[in-house]
Amino acid sequence: MNENLTLLRKATEEIKRNVIGKDDIIIKILMTICAGGHILLEDIPGVGKTTIAVAFSKALGLEYNRMQFTSDVMPADVTGFNIPDRQTGKFTFRPGAVFCNLFLADEINRTSSKTQSALLECMEEYTVTVDGVTRALPSPFIVLATQNPTGSAGTQLLPESQLDRFMIKLSIGYPKVAEEAAILKAKSMRRSSSAQTARVMNAETILAIREAAFNIHVSDEMFDYIARLTAATREDKRLELGVSPRGSIAAMKMAKCNAMFRGRDFVIPDDVRFIFADVCSHRVIAARNKGKVLTDEQVKGIINDITLQVPAPKV
Repeated sequence: MNENLTLLRKATEEIKRNVIGKDDIIIKILMTICAGGHILLEDIPGVGKTTIAVAFSKALGLEYNRMQFTSDVMPADVTGFNIPDRQTGKFTFRPGAVFCNLFLADEINRTSSKTQSALLECMEEYTVTVDGVTRALPSPFIVLATQNPTGSAGTQLLPESQLDRFMIKLSIGYPKVAEEAAILKAKSMRRSSSAQTARVMNAETILAIREAAFNIHVSDEMFDYIARLTAATREDKRLELGVSPRGSIAAMKMAKCNAMFRGRDFVIPDDVRFIFADVCSHRVIAARNKGKVLTDEQVKGIINDITLQVPAPKV
C-alpha cells in the first residue's frame, strides 16, 4: 500500500508540474485510471484537455494515440481494417488508432453516431472485432475523450449508452488569474511543457495498482449506502432517468481508489461522497422544468442534494 501510494503521489506531482491549477481534476483522472475506467472531459476549446492527456501518457509511461474526431472519420479509422495483398491475395489487418494504452478521442461529439459506437466494444470488452475476428487491445486500455459543450458548432449529443461507458465526467473550467499568469510564464520559458514530464510508472505498475485497489475492503454497510444513493436518483422527481447498476459499480470502484489515495485499505462514506456527482451526473437525465433543460452544474447540484439527504452509515 505505501509503495503504491508513493508512486501515485509522485505521478500526481509530476503531472501538476505541467498542468497548472487543476489538482482535483488530476487526482480524479488518476483515480479513474487506477479504477480501470474511462474519462470524459467536457469543456470549451483551449483550456488544456489535450495537455492533460499528453502529460498523463508521459508520466504513466503509456503508449498514446490521439484521434481528432470529425464528421468524415470512419469506424475503420478507429478500430482498424483488413487490406488485401496483391501478390498473395491474403488480407492483412491494419490496426486502428485504439491499439494503444491511452487513446485520446478528441472532440468525440463532432463525429457521427456510427463512428462513436465503434468505441463501445473497445470500452466495454477491451477488444476489437473486424470482419468476424476479435482482437484484444493492449492492457491497460484507457479512453480519455474530450467534447465541446452541446450546442457548439458541429456537435451532437452522445447517446446514453455511450455516456454510461465513461466512469467519470469532468469539466476543467477556466484558470484563475494567478494560474493563467503561471501558464503564460511557463510557456514563455519553454516550447512544450509536456516534453519535460518524467516517467514515473509503466503499464505493469498501473495493473499492479489496479489489483491493490480491487482488494480495498468495502463493508456491507458501504455496499448498502452506495445502493441507497443510486436508488435515490431513480426516485427523485427532478430526474427522469436515474443511475444504472453500471453507475453503482463505477461509484464503488472510484470510492476504493479514493480510499487508497487517502492511505486507507477500507472505504468510508466520504470516499463515496467525494466522487459520486462526477461518476453519476452524466448517467442521469433531468426532468424538464417548464421546457427548460438544466445545465451540468444544476444536475450535479441535484446529485449533491441526494448525497446530503441519504443517511450515511457510521463506519
